[in-house]
Amino acid sequence: MRRRRRLIRGIGYGALLVLAAFVLAQLWFVAQVWYWVDHNPQSTAFMRARLEAMRQDDARARITHRWISYRRISQHLKRAVVAAEDARFMSHGGFDWEEIQKALERNVREGEIVRGGSTITQQLAKNLFLSGERTWWRKAQEALIALMLESLMTKRRILELYLNVIEWGDGIFGAEAAARHHFGESAASLDPEQAARLAAMVPSPRRYLPGSYSPYLSQRTATILARMNAVRVP
Repeated sequence: MRRRRRLIRGIGYGALLVLAAFVLAQLWFVAQVWYWVDHNPQSTAFMRARLEAMRQDDARARITHRWISYRRISQHLKRAVVAAEDARFMSHGGFDWEEIQKALERNVREGEIVRGGSTITQQLAKNLFLSGERTWWRKAQEALIALMLESLMTKRRILELYLNVIEWGDGIFGAEAAARHHFGESAASLDPEQAARLAAMVPSPRRYLPGSYSPYLSQRTATILARMNAVRVP
């Protein structure tokens, strides 16, 4: 009987320690999100992971990243990325339940994960803090961080961060570096077709070199171009 009580007490203490660690981790995430409301991140979890992977092949490898303010990013690129990645960005609270349902139905139909339902907010949460692994724990943490982002930041700030930190080529991060890498000009100067082409690259950014052509890329660019004027941006 005494041994059973000690066991139950030990389990209780263990559960409390796990809960305390979880709460502390969430407080750390909240503090980071709050700090980035008006401070620009110098790097992200994805940038650091990508640099580590690149340096396994070349110890001198570096990523390319240049911050650009929201007002200096082409309106065409803002519209193109929202049209391509999250058409209901302005109206949801971090999760697009319609897209999530469609993704679940297709993945069940295909028997594997072939479509994601992540919003721009969820993708930003992953890029800022998490790894690329597909686990239920990581998805749950991504969802919690997305709620923090939506609660503490404006849609404008979320989109500004997203456009500045996502990968757009092998070690190329952010809209400014992407525009210069692929088109030799600033993100402020992108025309609608260039913007749509960059947006089409987002799901598989390392597949495309400057001047890359493929039937899929051309078709996807045309689709995004046709949708751009139908979306709202901050």
